[in-house]
Amino acid sequence: MDEIKIMPCLDMKNGRVVKGVHFVDLKEAGDPVENASFYQKEGADELAMLDIAATLENRKTRLEWVKNVSSVIDIPLTVGGGISTLEDIELVLEAGADRISINSAAVKNPGLINDAVSAFGAEKITIAIDGRRNNEMPSGFEVVVAGGTRPVGKDAVEWAKQCEKLGAGVILPTSMDGDGTKAGYDIEFTKAISDAVGLPVIASGGAGTLEHFYQGVISGGADVLLAASVFHYRILSIKEVKEYLREKGLKVKL
Repeated sequence: MDEIKIMPCLDMKNGRVVKGVHFVDLKEAGDPVENASFYQKEGADELAMLDIAATLENRKTRLEWVKNVSSVIDIPLTVGGGISTLEDIELVLEAGADRISINSAAVKNPGLINDAVSAFGAEKITIAIDGRRNNEMPSGFEVVVAGGTRPVGKDAVEWAKQCEKLGAGVILPTSMDGDGTKAGYDIEFTKAISDAVGLPVIASGGAGTLEHFYQGVISGGADVLLAASVFHYRILSIKEVKEYLREKGLKVKL
């Protein structure tokens, strides 16, 4: 097994970090630049920054946010939200992102994945899959887009497989059912995707205890562990999480 990576996530709205539960009831969680700098010092392996209102507000990612955050860190930064064209990807990468994350735009136009990989390389392209439980889907999980506001009638696991075929480098599944709850990653959802693809999978949505991080790897099959609430509100430190995982026998970069 490769080293497990820890990835704090900055959900952005109106220039501030926010955090909600099930994608709603957003609360203030600090300044993005201060948070980014703090997480790098704490030992984060990567950082995600998601402009969560961009698609809903029908606008592009705020490039100044990307520039400000990327200027204070040198760990890999993945940026998502409102990215829908090759030009958008180029601008976000030029602003300092190392990778981009696409969700709604890829669902709307799967060919964008293939075009993006051809233009920028698979290692730059992460596909975010927001899913919720729906027993009418073959896997039991349905894709939702537009910040979790619109289900699209597409099976989340089949979509992950399609993304892999189109050349995506990483899959980032987030469970709407688990998001912000601190009740644990949606292991069933994460595992369904990690079992279906040969790509690195980022567990996201619901981490609240040290044990949850371990379960994300052992039971969910994740390679990267994304979390927000527990880090933003200082419930756990990245150092604590890494030391716990190492004690449990997992490889982590301390």
